[in-house]
Amino acid sequence: MDELTMPAPTVEEALLDRRSVRAFLSKAVPRAEIDRLLALAARSASNANTQPWHVHVLTGAAKRRLSAAVLRAHDDGERVAQTEYPYQPRPDEWAEPYSSRRRRFGEGLYRDTLGFAPEDTAGRLSHHRRNYEFFGAPVGIILTVSRRPLAGALVDAGLFLQALMLAARGAGLDTCSQASFIDFYPVLREHLRIPDDHIIVCGLALGHADPGHQLNRHRTPREPVSSFSTFYDDEPA
Repeated sequence: MDELTMPAPTVEEALLDRRSVRAFLSKAVPRAEIDRLLALAARSASNANTQPWHVHVLTGAAKRRLSAAVLRAHDDGERVAQTEYPYQPRPDEWAEPYSSRRRRFGEGLYRDTLGFAPEDTAGRLSHHRRNYEFFGAPVGIILTVSRRPLAGALVDAGLFLQALMLAARGAGLDTCSQASFIDFYPVLREHLRIPDDHIIVCGLALGHADPGHQLNRHRTPREPVSSFSTFYDDEPA
């Protein structure tokens, strides 16, 4: 069994093993296993136990229909000018150190892993387009949360999403969270039964990683604890 598909038996190992997988095998994930992972994710903390999340799980023909519809909108240039909630600024509005980290990620994925030159816009777009096929994963998930109150619900959504990804890794499965779907939220609303009082947070690809695909060799670094932590003790100033 390849390292990408080995179960991670502890939380620590799941955290260390979890990565955004962008190439999956077509091997199906049983419905009972999806139910089990969602039940585990539902143990996540939420404000006053409101549990404001909802998941729309797509497999088989339903997933193919949604992907085809989003791809048509993508190819026809129907990306929305403004998403349902402010997810990220324009590329020129990123502050440091986040701008540099974002740039290094793009270089590592597109140039170093996929071999696309910076000026190869067509190549980069062809890869980005694969988002809307859930990178070939057999299971596609669209996560939504209540609009009221949205800010708190988005925090809860992050907790639920992280728990789901770790539970999947513990079961030997892999995932990729996909904010790209919110650029085509009208298509999702057309094809899914999403209540008006819910916001589309993101998509999630779920399945068995393709261990031989070059995309799954891509790794991202993490900053040391000292760079993002401030410790306080009882010593006088």
